[in-house]
Amino acid sequence: MNFKFLFRGLVLFTLMTNLSCNSDDDHVDIGATTNSFTVTIKNVFQEKEYFKNGTTGLIQPGMSESFSFEAGRGHYLSLATMFVQSNDLFYAPDDNGMALYDSDGNAVTGNVTSMFNLWDAGTEVNEEPGVGENQAPRQSGPNTGVVENGTVELIGNVEDGFTYPEDEAVIKVSLEHDGETMFTVTIENVSGTSPLPTPLAPGTWVVHNSGQSPLFSEGSASTEGLERVAEDGNNAILEESLASNSGYVSPFAPGSFGINDPVFTSGEASNEALEGLAEDGSPVGFSLIFNTPDGGSSPGPIFPGNSYSFEFEATEGDLLSFATMLVQSNDWFVGSEGIQLYNNGTPVSGDITNLIGLFDAGTETDEYAGAGNNQPVRQTGPNTGANEEGVIEVETNPGSHVPNVSEMVKVTINPN
Repeated sequence: MNFKFLFRGLVLFTLMTNLSCNSDDDHVDIGATTNSFTVTIKNVFQEKEYFKNGTTGLIQPGMSESFSFEAGRGHYLSLATMFVQSNDLFYAPDDNGMALYDSDGNAVTGNVTSMFNLWDAGTEVNEEPGVGENQAPRQSGPNTGVVENGTVELIGNVEDGFTYPEDEAVIKVSLEHDGETMFTVTIENVSGTSPLPTPLAPGTWVVHNSGQSPLFSEGSASTEGLERVAEDGNNAILEESLASNSGYVSPFAPGSFGINDPVFTSGEASNEALEGLAEDGSPVGFSLIFNTPDGGSSPGPIFPGNSYSFEFEATEGDLLSFATMLVQSNDWFVGSEGIQLYNNGTPVSGDITNLIGLFDAGTETDEYAGAGNNQPVRQTGPNTGANEEGVIEVETNPGSHVPNVSEMVKVTINPN
């Protein structure tokens, strides 16, 4: 999974290397029922490879189309659109996509056409461009040409004996940075005055991490989804594949818990300890912490499928509070101010996720979740975002791309 690559070397979690979890509880109520409990916090995000995706439509000569998306440092854009007057050619950046930020962390803007090339999908034998009877404008139906069984290659490396117009004579791609993490791409079909006017067929785009090749790999066979885009301008299969594999996913960071000593209180300003936990995933300011994933040997975050567990003793009437940072955010955390540990003398047991909420610590201005450049994965150091000077409150507007709490985390409690 790409998360481990993405978070490799992340400084924030090395701060917890020497921490250990102290689960002692000095609260004793003589004569009351006392039990030991184990709480497990499991990351239940569905793993996704990519961040965002979408499609483009048919762009006739002289026409253009724009689309917008959010992206942060380390994100790349891959895009493919068919050169219609061909058998299986398409325009795209290289197989790793186009960097959206430069090496200094500045947004890439302007005319980026030079980053796009004409590629051969290697799925159908090439005919003379603009003439072939098995090319989209003239073929009797989709997928009618001679099967090639080749690999994806730059058309400049394919010796088919045909001449193709220069890329800049057919397509112009511009990239605008609209502020914060918003970008707009504009694709213009400028082929009207070229030797071979051609539509640009419906295509697909995806925002992803460095080192990924979501649409194709140069020198490898095309996927069925790319074949349909490159031969017929049909983006349905590729779009379905990308959509099922794109979305917001986040680790959770080491956190803190308390018994009758709330880790946080809604409506109040965060203290320094909670600010460190909520902004940078560091619970060093708390005495009771959990920081080592179950089955792990050292402190660190939990990724989808992983969990934290912690134990404590509690007496009837005691309340449990805890918090763990939602890493792909500026200062959000999941947790609870206080959960009753007994119900009429019976220890609480089972799934308590319905008692958990998503909270904003009110310490750092929110950016788009999963793309903000002052969020731990992308920030240059701890506490780098704009100060908010707010109060702790339930986060009611995380963005439509952020799932419900129950789709992010599952919390269970079991008396021992």
